[in-house]
Amino acid sequence: MPRNTKQSVPYAQQQLTLAIAQLKQGGPREEILPMLETVLSQLQTLATHDSLTGALNRRALLAKLEFELERSLRTGHSFSFAVIGIDHLPEIMEQFGQDATKHILQMVTAQANTMLRTLDSFGRVAATEFAIVMPTTWLDQSLKAIARLQARITEVDWSNTVPGRNISFCTGLTANAPGDSADKMLARASEALKKAKALGAGQIAQIEADLPSYDANASE
Repeated sequence: MPRNTKQSVPYAQQQLTLAIAQLKQGGPREEILPMLETVLSQLQTLATHDSLTGALNRRALLAKLEFELERSLRTGHSFSFAVIGIDHLPEIMEQFGQDATKHILQMVTAQANTMLRTLDSFGRVAATEFAIVMPTTWLDQSLKAIARLQARITEVDWSNTVPGRNISFCTGLTANAPGDSADKMLARASEALKKAKALGAGQIAQIEADLPSYDANASE
């Protein structure tokens, strides 16, 4: 989603300063408390969301991933995790400038928010990369979800932003496995993304965790 000027540090500081001033002047609590609650909500959003795109920030996205790992231990449900990288973004920045790059990142976020399920978590984890936590989703199902998002990004009219170019992304995909951690899943998905990029723009690669080795002598 495009950046909201009311979800910025200066705006929150302004509102907090105003509320404190009213408190010092003995202002009515019924007016000041809602202002403080609004500021708190804004600060919570700023702490968990990327200021440019409105997507979850890296820390919040990895917290969602950790939560899903813990939930999968309780329920036994599998889930998928993807890292997507916008193709050729450094070259696009060099050719069309920073504003075009920012618009692309914002539009990709907006389309993801439209296409993904409400239970999915979408966040920006690097300058040109996003990640998606997809609960209770097998790899084949997540492949279809990624394909739908890719199609939506392709359908966007980019002519005013990057004339003569199309926007696409590569995807690295993995699923949870016994003994996993957020760091392990992120490393696996990032490695899969490297493989996808090596195949060309708009490609998908997946890496599954190695299964624990079985020692036949252990049961004897």
